[in-house]
Amino acid sequence: MELGQQAEKFVLHFGEMGGRWGVNRTVGQIYALLFLSPKALNADEISQTLGFSRSNVSMGIKELQSWRLVNMVHKVGDRREYFQSLDDVWDIFRVLVEEKRKREIDPTMTLLRNTLLEEPATEDEVYGQQRIREMLELVEMATVWFDEVRKLPPETLQGLMRLGGKVQKLLGLAHKLRG
Repeated sequence: MELGQQAEKFVLHFGEMGGRWGVNRTVGQIYALLFLSPKALNADEISQTLGFSRSNVSMGIKELQSWRLVNMVHKVGDRREYFQSLDDVWDIFRVLVEEKRKREIDPTMTLLRNTLLEEPATEDEVYGQQRIREMLELVEMATVWFDEVRKLPPETLQGLMRLGGKVQKLLGLAHKLRG
């Protein structure tokens, strides 16, 4: 597969962004290639297109599968495994948020809850626990909100996101009417 100039820019940028998102450059580039590809690709095609070793591609594919961003498919008469990204960008977004939550938010909430079970020994620890309680409440509120939003169909979610600042103005107006 030959990458055009536009695809090459996209793939290289995703590689750079990978480090900021918690994956390495190779994984980011493999994902970008699969995202842009109109057909499923096998590891040799990925390796050849991106100039990566076959072992790097295999490790990258395993990482992407663990994130549930890439699916394996088979072709009749071909023993090789082919890979493709999820098609729907809303599904991709949801999977990414779910995986980030599972890998980062849930362990943080567990730590915060366990810390609050400990008896504070000093005034500083009492203060620290109050701050931790505030942080836990915020994170729990955000996760409950996400759970509700996640249930929305993509069209509704798009409409909600398009409202943007209008929601803030509406909430501000409601607050003023109550106050």
